[in-house]
Amino acid sequence: MKALVWHGKEDVRYDTVSDPEIEDARDAIIKVTSCAICGSDLHLYHNFIPAMLPGDVLGHETMGEVVELGPEAKARGNLNVGDRVVIPFTIICGECDQCKRGNFSVCQRTNRKADLAEKVFGHPTAGLFGYTHLTGGYPGGQAEYLRVPFADATHIKVPEGIPDEKLLFLSDILPTGWHAAMQADIQPGDTVAIWGCGPVGQMTIRSAILLGAEQVIAIDFLPERLSMAEAAGATIINFMEESVTERLTELTGGKGPHKCIDAVGSENHVCLSQPDTMYDRLKQITLSENDRGHVLREMIYNCRPAGVISIIGVYTGLVDKFPIGIAMNKGITFRMAQAHVNRWTDDLLHRIEDEQIDPSFVITHKRPLSAGPEMYRTFRDKQDSCIKVMLQPA
Repeated sequence: MKALVWHGKEDVRYDTVSDPEIEDARDAIIKVTSCAICGSDLHLYHNFIPAMLPGDVLGHETMGEVVELGPEAKARGNLNVGDRVVIPFTIICGECDQCKRGNFSVCQRTNRKADLAEKVFGHPTAGLFGYTHLTGGYPGGQAEYLRVPFADATHIKVPEGIPDEKLLFLSDILPTGWHAAMQADIQPGDTVAIWGCGPVGQMTIRSAILLGAEQVIAIDFLPERLSMAEAAGATIINFMEESVTERLTELTGGKGPHKCIDAVGSENHVCLSQPDTMYDRLKQITLSENDRGHVLREMIYNCRPAGVISIIGVYTGLVDKFPIGIAMNKGITFRMAQAHVNRWTDDLLHRIEDEQIDPSFVITHKRPLSAGPEMYRTFRDKQDSCIKVMLQPA
């Protein structure tokens, strides 16, 4: 089959690779109808996250049709050949203590390289598709076919009659944005500030509005992203043109946002007007820290005392100059996680069916899978007003 394959830093190729096969009784094989490039794929593209190996198949936003089932997956009766499914980026067993608690992104059984993960994380997280050997080294879904382990649990069955464009993002960015808003504990009347208006940020903005936030403030610098955020009803701040702190002070009567959400993560933008971003980049270049912490510092400084900071942006390791003293003295609550996708997808699918939300708004580029290497570069460089890329095998 054809797939998008990682060969090193900024080197993604459209290669011929071996077809996936049933390896375990709970496996399924799906024929991919649509997949996407995620912002967190760029962390791999830039080689910021360790444990990628040449030949790894990328991708964790995938949907398609079941074409083969292992005997146990078939026997469990909730999945059949021909079913149309969205595949969450998290691989879940559905049976361990964490899965029973709904903490699916830290499933205790699906990371097949748990020993490696323990050395980095202390305890392994769930297995993830197409996302380094720290999370199991599973081939990803930017391919013509995908092997799905623990398939009877690791799927979202979706109806016919709704186009892929509206359903594909149940795999990651829609439940991730929803998770970011839910773990912020948004209440009616809250002011919510969201750093980052990429695809996850856009879903977070709309989730915060659906959950009843009185004021949503969106922070970015790219005009096309800010325009998309404003169209949803957010008040926008362009951090390249104005002070985020001064503007948040003005918009909140000097009190700060009740809830602050980081939808950026490791690769905060670097700009001369914010000296700590330059400091972070230098530390990163010299391998003295993994992640750029500007957004974390800015959220802590601006968050209202006794507020909540929700982190959904991906971080990879160590952040320098973390103002823990400010956070402690202000009584800020931190909540963070990779999204527990299946905790939210029943509700979100109903909201799509009821037309409360149409996630397809975020797609700016739809291309064949063969254009993947070019589209990685377009997405990285934010060319052609690119916000979200959807890919489809021929």
